[in-house]
Amino acid sequence: MHDNNTLPAVPLADRIDRGIRRLTLGIGWCYVALVLVIMLQVVLRKGFSHGLIALEELQWHLYAIGVMFGLSLAQTTDSHIRVDLFHTGFKTANKRIIEILGILLLLLPFIAVIFLHSLDFVADSWRINESSSAPSGLPWRWLIKGAIPVSMALLALAVLSRLYREIVLLARGE
Repeated sequence: MHDNNTLPAVPLADRIDRGIRRLTLGIGWCYVALVLVIMLQVVLRKGFSHGLIALEELQWHLYAIGVMFGLSLAQTTDSHIRVDLFHTGFKTANKRIIEILGILLLLLPFIAVIFLHSLDFVADSWRINESSSAPSGLPWRWLIKGAIPVSMALLALAVLSRLYREIVLLARGE
């Protein structure tokens, strides 16, 4: 049974997408933590005139995690932003071909560049045990930087699932 109303069923792609959605919806709870951290920081700053730098940095980290992993969720649910000026007037087969070409020529190369360049970025950060430049900031900056290649790998999996779905649907004539 296909659980996404916007994309036609393709069993393998459906299983991959469900797994990614389960993982990313779990990671999405970081937004609850983000709201709580913001509320705590506001109370500390406005109520006690004493905010914490670590909480400020934690806000950025939680937001970054939500956005980076949210990209995969948007891909699996087909809820990402598009500019469909001409797309709506095309035949279904042409839409699928455009989607396939966009994935192969634009999206996958972009993901590959970000992923490959992030590896050295994270490795250098880990090697020097990078931490915040603020004395009371968060340690282990390499940990948040490590989310970049992990989230790009997950996005690549989501995109490959979509590519497979489009190829199968094009071959079926759907």
